[in-house]
Amino acid sequence: MLDIQYIRNNPELVKEKSKQKKVTVDIDKLLELDSSLRTLRAQAEDRREQRNKLARNLTQKPSEADIAAGAKLKAELAELEKQLEPLETEFLKLLKQVPNMPCDDVPVGYSEAENQVVKTWGEKRAFDFAPKTHWELGEASDLIDRVRAAKISGSRFVYLKGGLVEMQFAIVQFVLCELSNRELIGRLIAENNLGLDDKPFTPVLPPMMMKTAPYEDTGRLKAEEVTYKLADDDLWLTASAEHSLCSMYMDEVLEREKLPIRYIGYNTAFRREAGTYGKDTNGLIRLHHFDKMEMEVFSNAETSKNEHLLLVAIQEYLVQALELPYELILKCTADIGDPNARGVDINVWMPGQDVYKETHTADYMTDYQARDLKTRERSSEGVINWVHTNDATAFALGRIMAAIIENYQTKDGKVSVPTVLRPFMAGKEEI
Repeated sequence: MLDIQYIRNNPELVKEKSKQKKVTVDIDKLLELDSSLRTLRAQAEDRREQRNKLARNLTQKPSEADIAAGAKLKAELAELEKQLEPLETEFLKLLKQVPNMPCDDVPVGYSEAENQVVKTWGEKRAFDFAPKTHWELGEASDLIDRVRAAKISGSRFVYLKGGLVEMQFAIVQFVLCELSNRELIGRLIAENNLGLDDKPFTPVLPPMMMKTAPYEDTGRLKAEEVTYKLADDDLWLTASAEHSLCSMYMDEVLEREKLPIRYIGYNTAFRREAGTYGKDTNGLIRLHHFDKMEMEVFSNAETSKNEHLLLVAIQEYLVQALELPYELILKCTADIGDPNARGVDINVWMPGQDVYKETHTADYMTDYQARDLKTRERSSEGVINWVHTNDATAFALGRIMAAIIENYQTKDGKVSVPTVLRPFMAGKEEI
């Protein structure tokens, strides 16, 4: 959530920035509640101090006057606490509706159509045949089976088979090798003038279920639109690995010298995909569950923006290693998401569909998540501040394999294996 002191100091700016994100929140009501709460809290603290002072000054058996004074203070304190409870609940609910403030370089826009293409990389392959979509080619070569998956599970499920399964685990191994390479991390930091520590990423297999309270505190629980809930338990299936990664240090204080903490998580993401009727119904782009590798970074305020830029540089490096043409997108205010201060997408060219499709996103969160999760960091001088968090896609496996299939397809219906993946597939050159 946003710092209430920032909202007090900048009410009109918060109103405007919230509007730019298409978020409707009553800032005046929030500040009215804030003022009432501060008054009541001060009165409650005054009554507690008076009760403590009365108790400290007693040197013998309390008199009737002392007993009466104590009872009066107790009753007044109970009444104040009774008034505080509903106000605090209403205040917190409203405060959590206030989105993170977008960075100054985020373009103001009210739909994804106003996102900005800031870079284009790679040459689109010229085919001497009509390229197929990845689902056409995958089904014809028995790499993807939607029909039997629909029979068993319904729409937006697939069986992946044969060489495509081998390719998925080759991609996983490729990413783990690259992100554990301190030399590579240091090179990307130097090339982008980021001035960061070259600490590599630690692989993590995070939980794929979360309790309601921590999930809400991440700012990522979207019950109506995205997230599946278990019927008989207080557990939700996570929609991405970073949801259980960013909450890992909930209610903890991290020592600053241990920062940054960089993780690469791998899990299965589950998504209801409500509200996407008729959109990407074929193939591997928008399934109800898919495997995903996600980067998560914990840092301090001074380095967090550069950590975000590092994650974007890593994403570009990984896509370039696969030699896939792409666009780099700076997302507009309405498209970055409520908890985000900045968002960057990579859209990879899909020749079978004659369109760029989103395969990656990088989210700059500042301290917005950490305030709800109560994750802090302590300097060597003992000063405690909020941790800053960043997350970014390494690869959503289904989407990137869709891009590989469409870009690397051959005239005879095969798929060439990208050069960097061949060592992880026993040298196999095509599937």
